[in-house]
Amino acid sequence: MNSKSLTVQRLLAWFGAGWLLLGWPLLALWDQPLGASGLPLLPLALFAVWAGLIAAVAWVLEHGETPADAGP
Repeated sequence: MNSKSLTVQRLLAWFGAGWLLLGWPLLALWDQPLGASGLPLLPLALFAVWAGLIAAVAWVLEHGETPADAGP
């Protein structure tokens, strides 16, 4: 398996994870009248998930091909 297809598979997996994490059933867990430091939990959770997904995709793109994966 070449590194390009592995990178594509990882990106598709993160897309699926983002779809699930940003879907309403899981976000409904954060839609509570509670807050952290005076801020409601839903926007904080949205931002945290969004930032985490961007960081994960950036990591996959930066580390997609390692020297061990490169063939002769």
